[in-house]
Amino acid sequence: MRLVHGKTAAAVRARGCRWRGPVSEQEGLRIAVRKLDAFEGAIEKQWADFRRSEQQNLGLEIVPLNIPDLHEALFDKKGLERGDFDVAFVVTDWIAEAAAGRHLADLQPYLKELPPEGYPDGWDPALFRFQTFGSEVYGLPYHTGHKCLIYRKDLVDDPGEQAAYEREFGAPLTVPRSWDTFAQFARFFNRPQQALSGVVFFACEDGYNTVCDFCIHLLSRGGILADASGSFALNHPLVEETLAFYREMVNDPQIALSHTRTFDAVESGMAFVRGEAAMMMNWYSWAAQCEVLSDSRVKGKVGVAHLPNEIGQPGFSLNVYWVLGIAAGSDKKDLAYRFIRHCASREMDRVLTLEGGNGCRRSTWQDEQLNRQIPFYRGLEALQSEARDMPRLPEWTRLANVIDAMMMEAIHSDRSVADIAEEGRREADRIPG
Repeated sequence: MRLVHGKTAAAVRARGCRWRGPVSEQEGLRIAVRKLDAFEGAIEKQWADFRRSEQQNLGLEIVPLNIPDLHEALFDKKGLERGDFDVAFVVTDWIAEAAAGRHLADLQPYLKELPPEGYPDGWDPALFRFQTFGSEVYGLPYHTGHKCLIYRKDLVDDPGEQAAYEREFGAPLTVPRSWDTFAQFARFFNRPQQALSGVVFFACEDGYNTVCDFCIHLLSRGGILADASGSFALNHPLVEETLAFYREMVNDPQIALSHTRTFDAVESGMAFVRGEAAMMMNWYSWAAQCEVLSDSRVKGKVGVAHLPNEIGQPGFSLNVYWVLGIAAGSDKKDLAYRFIRHCASREMDRVLTLEGGNGCRRSTWQDEQLNRQIPFYRGLEALQSEARDMPRLPEWTRLANVIDAMMMEAIHSDRSVADIAEEGRREADRIPG
């Protein structure tokens, strides 16, 4: 457990955030945070500003957890239901599970009585779509993800590279728009002698990111994850095509950075920041990190594009975002709502962005100062408008475990993808829905 961004109790007091061990009812809140420096730093600053606005000497206990541990603490161990936390980071993948199990408090009464600044027009409607069930709302948007293609713009724009690419392939050097050109681009820029790989993935077994990659590859080929009735489906040949392509890409030393099979999103992003890859499929916030990290070797050299697809769409992205929700079991719901409402304000949304996250408000995306610092930030609005949703199913976490197992076996074994896909279908069919 880390106390207010990992500081000691003495350091917390020195910075004005009171700490006395577990937060009491009178002192403040306990928040479960997706473990990431940007989130922890932003929450610390947002809480300090909230305390000033409340004019109370409130304490905050920040509990940072990796994604699998966060889900376990909130749902498997019933932390939301019991009130082990007052506020929690909840990703869109889990919201249907939270709503079905009544793990989160409905915010609608609060939204009517004391809405956030500019609600609801300050956000793209897609950022309330997942957590809204009829009239019930189970969280406020905090960080928008958007997995996208992040590439070395300086390499694509280089006249020498353009001429060499056209000589080799008989086509102009452009940002990849199909998976075939993605592989071709990666092979062209894979130059071990220059410590440059064509692409870096993050394919470690974290139960989350490879699932997102599977969904991206399947949807971008015209596949579906749920049928017309809303039931989950793995019974089409594009599942095998997706597994085969991912296996080939991740394991090909002529394409990918050698450690890509063990990288998580942070390790992958930092490899790109160090200039070790020509492109990556990663969350949009990593493009911003390339511009704001002091030790970035690619500052001013980065571009952002839609993901490749085979379905003729001009753009393709994946709509994944994090909300701040209030635990159903919390006995400090009023205070918790005032805090998450504060985090949703224009100023605090900007604070998150400056810490390295992705703010959710239109005002943040259009902020002139931010767009001077991060030149492509305004592009978030276009990505959001064309993003595809993940399935909104209460059993999604269990289904995601099946997908993750399929992806891991495809990466780490030579078993036929047909057998892997068939076993995945059988496992998915056994999950009650």
